[in-house]
Amino acid sequence: MKNQKFNGLSTQERKIISHFSALEKNTINADDLIKLHSCKRETAHQILRRLAKKGWLQRLKHGLYSIVPLSSKTPTPAIENTWSLAMDLFKSAFISGWSAAEYWNLTEQIFNSISVCTLSPQRESIQIINNIKFRTKLEKEQSFGIKTVWFGSKAVKIADPSRTLIDILDLPRFGGGGRHMIDIVNQYWHSDMCDPDLLLNYAIRYKRGVVFKRLGFLAEKLAAPVSEKWLHTCHDNISKGISYLDPDSPKSGNIISKWNLRINLPIHDNES
Repeated sequence: MKNQKFNGLSTQERKIISHFSALEKNTINADDLIKLHSCKRETAHQILRRLAKKGWLQRLKHGLYSIVPLSSKTPTPAIENTWSLAMDLFKSAFISGWSAAEYWNLTEQIFNSISVCTLSPQRESIQIINNIKFRTKLEKEQSFGIKTVWFGSKAVKIADPSRTLIDILDLPRFGGGGRHMIDIVNQYWHSDMCDPDLLLNYAIRYKRGVVFKRLGFLAEKLAAPVSEKWLHTCHDNISKGISYLDPDSPKSGNIISKWNLRINLPIHDNES
């Protein structure tokens, strides 16, 4: 706990903490510091490490820090705007998967972690930072279907409902697993957000044959409001070989040859 404002800080360090506190930035790094205080990169890293050692910054990951508020009674306070934090931790990034499904009311399931698509390779797909669990999904340059939402002054990028579906169909565990994937897809088809043409357009742009397999099969199984032409387009874009409806479920189940898909979890016609 800090007993006196700016206790133990040099004039330069006071300026740094005051500047970034006023900006209400979630995180700061060497680039931010260099813009404020012209110095070599190694010097910037040394300053940040020194401020962290003094308890004014907390290290989130290599080279990335957050300011410890004056009112904090702990050197590692929780950061309230976790989605905004994700934007800084995994640049360039956007919220998708089960987190986006919750936001768009496509699921009632509450998850205790945040699902993030990122263009930056990660050593681990699951990371715990600042006591927050993140699951990341690596993307290439598939930046379509992204909206910006605001939480106060913080901008957060999030997949729209149709793009959320594409990400979950590509990687079912990103939607909480195969069973939750089916529930989310079913909710989408029977919601006001349902847009078959946009969804198909996204699938074509995404260019993943397994997405078409799961998309086409589930559209038939869940009585989606789509045309035969729409289904034919899905079928024309499936990949060769047999894929699993859920890669993480047991490797048994009937094969639907039309879709080159092994149905390895329970599913009922026209779920509602």
